[in-house]
Amino acid sequence: MKRLLLDQGIPRGTATILREAGFDCTHVGELQMSRSSDREILDYAGGNGYIVITLDADFHNLLVLARASGPSVVRIRIQGLKADGAANVVLEALNRVGEELSAGALATVTQRFVRVRRLPVAAEE
Repeated sequence: MKRLLLDQGIPRGTATILREAGFDCTHVGELQMSRSSDREILDYAGGNGYIVITLDADFHNLLVLARASGPSVVRIRIQGLKADGAANVVLEALNRVGEELSAGALATVTQRFVRVRRLPVAAEE
């Protein structure tokens, strides 16, 4: 089962919907990590086997610059999602690129596409 850690920008109710769908899902607010740095969230996710779900590009940047092999991160580039919409986007992304995320990857989700890059990202990418 994939473990999901939702960043602060993702509606908190999304965690409930994803848990009801059978995922081990936690929102950073439930861990009292709402004010934690992106690096602290990545460290927690990596140490506890989570895939990070976020609206924030900084997570991808940190992992690329560090040439890290994990944790996997899904960046949603769709603003204004309510909990059910965010849950649907996450479920679709996991359906499309779940295997890559299990192996260590960065995914970007927009209205039009899901792009995925394996970790660590090569310097020329």
